[in-house]
Amino acid sequence: MTRVEAQPARARWRVFGQGATSINPGLVAALIITFVFLSIWSPYFLTPTNLLNIAKAAVVVGIASAGETVVIISGGFDLSVGSTMAAAGMLAAWMLESGLTIPAAFIAALLLGIVVGIVNGTIISYFHINPLITTLGMLAIVRGLAFVISGGREIVIVDETWLALGTAAFLDVPFIVVIAVATFLVIGLAMPRTPFGRYAYAIGSSIRAARLSGVAVNRWRLGFYVLCGATAALAGLVLTARVGSARPAAAATFELDVITAVILGGASLAGGRGTLWGTLVGLLLIGVINNGMTLSQIPAFWQQVVKGVILLSAVLYDEARRHRRDEA
Repeated sequence: MTRVEAQPARARWRVFGQGATSINPGLVAALIITFVFLSIWSPYFLTPTNLLNIAKAAVVVGIASAGETVVIISGGFDLSVGSTMAAAGMLAAWMLESGLTIPAAFIAALLLGIVVGIVNGTIISYFHINPLITTLGMLAIVRGLAFVISGGREIVIVDETWLALGTAAFLDVPFIVVIAVATFLVIGLAMPRTPFGRYAYAIGSSIRAARLSGVAVNRWRLGFYVLCGATAALAGLVLTARVGSARPAAAATFELDVITAVILGGASLAGGRGTLWGTLVGLLLIGVINNGMTLSQIPAFWQQVVKGVILLSAVLYDEARRHRRDEA
């Protein structure tokens, strides 16, 4: 047993970062206030159909943000999630068009995400290259592969099984929402209860301290990036099912939404802080704001401006909070 595992629970959470398992109450209040305001502002907001639309719109970003949360908690960063979504969806569609079965196409897409995670994790962990530079380069490579696979063309999905993934429901709950909830539950419950989650907090808080405690830092960081790649690929399959086609330029700005949800949810870019549940609240807040802007007929380019402002504000708040904690 390593020294990290042997520590009492209270001491362990101090090593992993104060408030590692808490959700910012201000974020919850912001979600409630925004929800109430939009309910009064628009008569179409608080309808079952619109609330279902919010959930469906948040699903793709939500699945990808689950893996991104773990990476950021561990002190890493992954900008390649959007391009991995596009490439995974494109690969599965191309294989299906070539005559392969749905299981084979889906497995290949998930393996693509895993390979992207392995490459990212290996370069960052074993070659000590900055995560921002590494994943930015991987973003370009994987996006290019999406165009190479398809020859730059859009592939329309005609398989009813795949399309049903984006349209069918279980007990009136869309399958894609069930997939997103299951992803959050599995990863969220594992974070504070397994070595996978505990080491993510430990490594994010202090790589040196984690190494001295006997944690195989490089191996675990590699695993975090593999998870991020796999969840991005799964999100790509869900996105393709939702829109009914695979496009090499799909999910072009999804990195912004994913990272905004994670940082807004309380994860620190310095590592050691954050929760899946905080990311979920941040995701819902972004979804509600996006839906409110759409109902208010705000142009799409202004919506990008608003999301950029939200991300910048969240980063500034995180930096100010970190300085206050360091000075305390």
